[in-house]
Amino acid sequence: MTTLKVGVIGAGSISSSHLQAYSIHPQVQLTAIADLNEGRAQEKAERFGIPRIYTDYKQLLADPEIDAVSICTWNNTHAEIAVAALEAGKHVLCEKPLSQTVEQAQQVEAAVKRTGKLLLVGFVRRYSDQVKLLNKYREAGALGDIYYAKASIIRRLGNPGGWFSDKERSGGGPLIDIGVHMIDVCWYLMGKPKVKSVSGNTYRQLGNRSHVEGLSFYQAADYDADKNDVEDLANALIRFENGASLYVDVSFTLHASKDESSAKIFGTKGGAELEPELVIVSEQFNTIVNIEPQIDHRTFQFQSAFNNEIAHFIACCKGEAVPVSPVEDGLEIMRILNAVYQSAAEGREIVLSAGEEG
Repeated sequence: MTTLKVGVIGAGSISSSHLQAYSIHPQVQLTAIADLNEGRAQEKAERFGIPRIYTDYKQLLADPEIDAVSICTWNNTHAEIAVAALEAGKHVLCEKPLSQTVEQAQQVEAAVKRTGKLLLVGFVRRYSDQVKLLNKYREAGALGDIYYAKASIIRRLGNPGGWFSDKERSGGGPLIDIGVHMIDVCWYLMGKPKVKSVSGNTYRQLGNRSHVEGLSFYQAADYDADKNDVEDLANALIRFENGASLYVDVSFTLHASKDESSAKIFGTKGGAELEPELVIVSEQFNTIVNIEPQIDHRTFQFQSAFNNEIAHFIACCKGEAVPVSPVEDGLEIMRILNAVYQSAAEGREIVLSAGEEG
């Protein structure tokens, strides 16, 4: 297989990052795009030179020439389309989250095993230059045993509205949209320890705050300020069987003085701040030392990470690499996310035993 023929399902905003990364890959031919909105699919097809347009993803999957697909649709369709794509004999890159429920994620995992096809989950931060370098430090033991991590994405005004704030389509608010990135990247850099328990809180206090003036923010194509039934803020303490813990808080809207994005991990020999800029902390000659790696991108570069992710996906499809973000990881992250929401709803800690909620 020298050239991989790729189809993209969903022509919304996130698809642009996939399409851009595919378009510059020398071993990819963008073959088809599907979206319920034909005009939106047509615009992307013209922009990236895609010859075939579908308004039904099933028609795209029936195309025998397509080898692999990216799924860039609403969260509530991820699992259904992933299973259908795998059964149609396609390799799959599915945007995060893998699904809306643990049961759905298990169905996708079963389809991967049943079909023997490849599925990568779009945990794009794993593919950033900073994470790739920091993971080398971790694997070499330079940080020692990692026992604590802390992550935040705080938006003071930034509810995208539209499907993002429609629980039926999204599955939740900032936790499942942007919080999933921070939980995943910390869990990944901690060595993917087994989850023991989860205690979480969610709050719906501020709504879309569409009345606020003077600040602009990203709005979904179907933005509607009157539609909002997801949380504004979520936080969680995640405990692992090895004694380590992860604390995360994330918001779409909060009375904060500024937006924040940070991820930090701490080990017995060293630590690291991943965002906003990569800094590795160590001890040398009885002195605490901050190491600032000299790499092109010490801050998270969105498109660069997508380019790396797509390149890895293609290499995996060609049998030249082992998946960095396999379906099993997507399932484990869904267990964590669902446990946070369950804990918040029931007001208690959720104990995960043998991989299932207690």
